[in-house]
Amino acid sequence: MQTINQTMPARAVPNNTPMLEMTAITKRFPGVIALDQVSLAVYPFEVHALMGENGAGKSTLMKILTGVYTLDDGKITLEGQAFVASDPRNAQRNGLAIIHQELNQVMELSAFENFFLGREKRNRFGMIDNTFMRQETRRWLHELGLEIDPDSKIKNLRVAERQLLEIAKAISQNARVLVMDEPTTALNASEVKQLFEVISRLRDSGMGIVYISHRMDEIFTISNRITVLRDGKLVGSKLSGDMTRDSLITMMVGRELRELYPTGTREIGAVVLEVNGLALKATAGRQALSDVSFRVNAGEIVGLAGLLGAGRTELLETIYGVPNTALVSGKIKIGTNQTRFKSPHHAIKQGIGFITEDRKGQSLILTRSVLENVSLAALNRFRNGMFLNLKTETKEVGAMVKQLRVKTPNLETPVVALSGGNQQKVVLAKFLLNTPKLFLLDEPTQGIDVGAKAEIYTLIDRLAGQGTAVLLASSDMPELLALCDRILVMCEGRIAGELSRSDATQEKILDLATSFASDTRASNPRGNA
Repeated sequence: MQTINQTMPARAVPNNTPMLEMTAITKRFPGVIALDQVSLAVYPFEVHALMGENGAGKSTLMKILTGVYTLDDGKITLEGQAFVASDPRNAQRNGLAIIHQELNQVMELSAFENFFLGREKRNRFGMIDNTFMRQETRRWLHELGLEIDPDSKIKNLRVAERQLLEIAKAISQNARVLVMDEPTTALNASEVKQLFEVISRLRDSGMGIVYISHRMDEIFTISNRITVLRDGKLVGSKLSGDMTRDSLITMMVGRELRELYPTGTREIGAVVLEVNGLALKATAGRQALSDVSFRVNAGEIVGLAGLLGAGRTELLETIYGVPNTALVSGKIKIGTNQTRFKSPHHAIKQGIGFITEDRKGQSLILTRSVLENVSLAALNRFRNGMFLNLKTETKEVGAMVKQLRVKTPNLETPVVALSGGNQQKVVLAKFLLNTPKLFLLDEPTQGIDVGAKAEIYTLIDRLAGQGTAVLLASSDMPELLALCDRILVMCEGRIAGELSRSDATQEKILDLATSFASDTRASNPRGNA
């Protein structure tokens, strides 16, 4: 398979009939027009990037295409024939496959059972053919360079492995049009490269691919054309080679975004978090930690880098009191007080905030309102004896929602109805009400558009400027290099090395992130930056 390492040439398509054409699509929800006369044409032999800020209408347009939502106005043609999907299964039967941004998997089932969910294979006796389904699941996962036991429970797989399983499932269905909604959110650089090789081959076989991502480097690497939506309306469509990063951002946000990252300086204060010899015993799906030691000071942003499975999430969760204390050893100090949090509730009471990687599964109660989610970690401040002071709660939550520019019809709107970026802002708002002294952030801008990223970066910098200590785990190396005062690089559950802002480069981070694999530095786990 061809390795893609530069912008793929835009193919000449003017004489071709679009494989997919969506014309003047309109969709209304109570109190909002989600899509207003939006059109999109996808040709064979092309990767068509669909761009826009969170809430622009990208996912809604794709859900109409695949039968999740019904359109109110407009028309769809598939290979020249009028088409409207009655439901997602009908869309699949007609050659449309989609990988959703939020994975919808049955956690208690195995990988192969999820792979064939709703399309189980039976043998000639009418019995479900588990042997065939295992073999096919293994074969398609191998196609993506992933070796996973088909019998592994989904709940024991990492987010990236679950994402790759969905990608393999989609391409196994012989789709003519494949929609990928943020497919690389949880993938590391080598996995993204593998995915792009597969996309390249699928495109060259004549497939039309709709690619949705907030990662600019990916868009200019993989796409032939780019269509931009803003506030539910079509802004324009151009060949990728005719656009620049700045012109694309301007189309998306409606203005020039002069500074993505804050450029101010901050005063570094006393030690807020001190970790010495921290260790965590391995459990199913969890990386063990070994002899982890570091400090984070007030006003300092310290990054956690590393490849998938290096132990970044496990480290943050251990500090926050998620694992059973019987699995944890070593010392943790908050300020001058030695502690080991027995639970997240205990950590919250001590002024610790934690933005988890999986916002829907771990940070939000999706069926509850914006108001209830934001106030959840700060209920004690609204308590009046046995009751809550609802007036004060509404006032303070409303002010925080306004400050973070959360797009919501009102505070009673269920969080599930918000876009991914606005859901992430709700998670941030939840802990900001407590004014945390230490903020643990795990992939805080994952799946968030460039405008929202700039806002969150400014917020993180402002919190640090006010004296909050920040420990930031991210797979986005430009994000780490731009925001962090120091970067701790993890490999196989250990700290492989530490880099200062002035000394850190992507090459040095990657070198440290793979340092233990060859055992060349195993005798010196601190490494030499």
